[in-house]
Amino acid sequence: MTAHEQLVARRGRRSGITTMVAIHSTTLGPAVGGCRFKSYATLEEAVGDVLRLSAAMTAKCAVAGLAFGGGKSVIAPEPGRVLSPGERRAVLLDHAELIAEFGGRYQAGPDVGTGPADMLVLREVSPYAFCTPESAGGTGSSSGPTAAGVLAALRAAAGTPDMTGRRVVISGYGSVGAHLAASLQAAGADVVVSDIDPGKRAGAEQRGLTWVEPEKALTLTADVVIPAAVGGVLGPGTVARLDTPLVVGPANNQLTDDAVADDLAARGVRWIPDYVASAGGILYTLSREAEGLGHEAALARVETIEDTVRTILAAAEANATTPLHEAAALAGRRLTSGAEPRTP
Repeated sequence: MTAHEQLVARRGRRSGITTMVAIHSTTLGPAVGGCRFKSYATLEEAVGDVLRLSAAMTAKCAVAGLAFGGGKSVIAPEPGRVLSPGERRAVLLDHAELIAEFGGRYQAGPDVGTGPADMLVLREVSPYAFCTPESAGGTGSSSGPTAAGVLAALRAAAGTPDMTGRRVVISGYGSVGAHLAASLQAAGADVVVSDIDPGKRAGAEQRGLTWVEPEKALTLTADVVIPAAVGGVLGPGTVARLDTPLVVGPANNQLTDDAVADDLAARGVRWIPDYVASAGGILYTLSREAEGLGHEAALARVETIEDTVRTILAAAEANATTPLHEAAALAGRRLTSGAEPRTP
């Protein structure tokens, strides 16, 4: 992967809170990526996160066949600081000013800690924000299309759409995790969920889902494990305790290091690269808001993730490599030759 094109971080003039934008690549087009609102222990951790996430966005867009590059942004209030509504609005406006300075080279969407309403605040200063509320003419939350893309990847990886009687563990019961849980439960799967927020347990159990504590989720015996929360959850220690043949989920940057993909393969675990499985949201949003496609046509784009995963898995088997190796090779070819947007 190439070096980043640009990183800018500054304290907002209204809020005094640090915000930053990282552009990894504009080779295929303007850089797109979510705006993460999160406290970090140190500024170095925030910078490391925005750099990793923006690089992953380059790969995500390239593999998905989008004419966009990779970027990411972070709003990083001090640890323990609780923002009032007015303070939150102030830092969002500060961040929008920073985004506007890139003149469209970076375009934001929601990420951890932000949503469509926040994108509407960004739009007050900068036109470069996707996923504003539907009431404001945007596509709203991308959680549903992201979940649809994960399900498409799962069908390809499992070799069947039939989930009847299969045990699926979802680590992270946020908006995407909840969509996945509902869909898989409806398809007949035995769904187990976990989340660091214990307040979500009652609602999950009311829906007939099994709850497990977060520290146990990734090591339960299961047919499928779905990381749907934070990144960095798959390291050598966790991989050694996995008891599943398949890991596929929307969490970004799941591996602590790319070498972990080899560890997974050595244990017979099929891992679908996160930037492949999680591309449904960006595919849907850009198809609608950048290309003007209708809902059904945009969803058809999301479904192409199933074919992409099949292609990557077939190449990994033929070349005796890993799905990560083949996904990176596909991204590299498209970055070198230029990617044409896909058609349904």
